Amino acid sequence: MLDTRFTRRFGLNHPIALAPMDPASGGRLAAAVSNAGALGLLGGGYGSHDTLQREFDLAGDAAIGCGFITWSMGHDVSLLDKALERRPKALMLSFSDPEPYARKVTDAGVPLICQVQTLAHVQRAIDCGASVIVAQGTEAGGHGFDRQTTMTFTPETADYLAGKSPDTLLLSAGGIADGRGLAAALMLGADGVLIGTRFWATQEALIHPKAKQLVVGAKGGQTVRTSVYDIARGRDWPAEYTGRLMVNDFIRQWHGQEEALKAVRDEEKVRVESAYDAGDCDCANVTVGQAIGLIADIPPAALVVQGIAEQAARLLRTRG
Repeated sequence: MLDTRFTRRFGLNHPIALAPMDPASGGRLAAAVSNAGALGLLGGGYGSHDTLQREFDLAGDAAIGCGFITWSMGHDVSLLDKALERRPKALMLSFSDPEPYARKVTDAGVPLICQVQTLAHVQRAIDCGASVIVAQGTEAGGHGFDRQTTMTFTPETADYLAGKSPDTLLLSAGGIADGRGLAAALMLGADGVLIGTRFWATQEALIHPKAKQLVVGAKGGQTVRTSVYDIARGRDWPAEYTGRLMVNDFIRQWHGQEEALKAVRDEEKVRVESAYDAGDCDCANVTVGQAIGLIADIPPAALVVQGIAEQAARLLRTRG
């Protein structure tokens, strides 16, 4: 229904990609998105060979891609090798310099997707041979920068690519959860969108049911960018990246008290991880973006793809 350079390049029906979220974007979710005519990306996360193999297997014959947290995958590059052996439809690198690993991806004949937060990141991705740039605004859930919004960063990146690398495709990310967001992104110069939070709240996502239900009817203003969970869980994120999460008791206790949290991180790590397994969302991280204000149900992922695409096509037809 919506024909763009992204749909043509990747043989898709809809200009929509699943963000490779850790741990939400497992094999079943990636396959559901791809089988619905969009691009499903399996979340490689912080790196586990067993998890990566299991989730690729669960995707079956679906034509999916894979995405990694670049700095974390760099601790064990064999994870990237294993993913490339599965002949993914695309390989996405996010968060830190893609250069050390980009050539391995492109030499394998796999399209490289790079998620970026600044124009300097855009140029670096171009230099590394990225086929697709994902311009991530600060509204996005999970990790990113606390700088530009999607509304401004998408057209700025589109203009930059038009002048520097016009064949490089652009996806917009951050705060997009329905057809209005897709239509807006296309009007801002993107070739499609990368969606996280809306797919996080689907039946196939690897998220505790209690956490999913918590975001139904929630408001975007109930999220915050913070580093407290990275500190508690001992994840050594580059300092410029923070995570956007839904505000809860743990964040209220420790946000702004990061140095004090470091002194008790071992105890808090146990508490947080136990809470996550139990679905105790007052303590466990609920990693979502401001798009929670647009979520009112937990449908199958295929219905999300279909609904977003149909709404965007209708809006562009009637208001474009």
